[in-house]
Amino acid sequence: MFAVLKRELSAYFSSPIGYIYLAVFYVFSGYFFFGVLYSNTTSLSNVFNGMFTIIMLLIPILTMRLMSEDLKNKTDQALLTAPISLLSLVLGKFLSALIVYCLGVAITLVYAIVIATFAPPDWTVVFGNVLGMLLLGAALIAIGMFISALTENQVIAAVGGFAVGFSLILVNSLASLISTEWLKKFVSGLSFMERYDEFTNGILDISNIFFFISICAVFVFFTVRVFEKRRWS
Repeated sequence: MFAVLKRELSAYFSSPIGYIYLAVFYVFSGYFFFGVLYSNTTSLSNVFNGMFTIIMLLIPILTMRLMSEDLKNKTDQALLTAPISLLSLVLGKFLSALIVYCLGVAITLVYAIVIATFAPPDWTVVFGNVLGMLLLGAALIAIGMFISALTENQVIAAVGGFAVGFSLILVNSLASLISTEWLKKFVSGLSFMERYDEFTNGILDISNIFFFISICAVFVFFTVRVFEKRRWS
């Protein structure tokens, strides 16, 4: 797994993808942080709230090459015959994208330190927000990785990721149009935005943590199954 992880991390920074992703992440988060400074508040919730849509649209850039590149270059066969389990292979790729994502999220801790020079922020809320952002990103990376495993075309993988992200943004709007109470509750329960908002409001709900971890586990499993099918085809 660590060999795959090292290989994928190297690939991110030997190409423009890693740098472009981090640059865009820093620009938008910096923009929202400037708004916090301008409004004379010590709460970073607006930064984390504002980054929700940006993350939804940025993650596909991070995941589009994870599996598609190997399929296009026919190097997937070498990976499939390597003396490692398919789970280790998938986790290595997943963790590489997650590490790059974490490099982006880390800037929010710098913002908190800057705020602390003016007035002490609520560190419990700050770390809760960071946890929410990490869980959201991990779930989206797992979904994007699965989409990337389905095609050798990176553009299609990216477009698929954008489509999923856009659909997830619209879940709340869809729920508001449903009149049947149990169905409305079910659809609302699938809302990434609603669960993420609870983190940004300082609410640490175990069910929300479990939800995002479950999404990661399910789509990592699906990706393993795709590779398993490809190994024996």
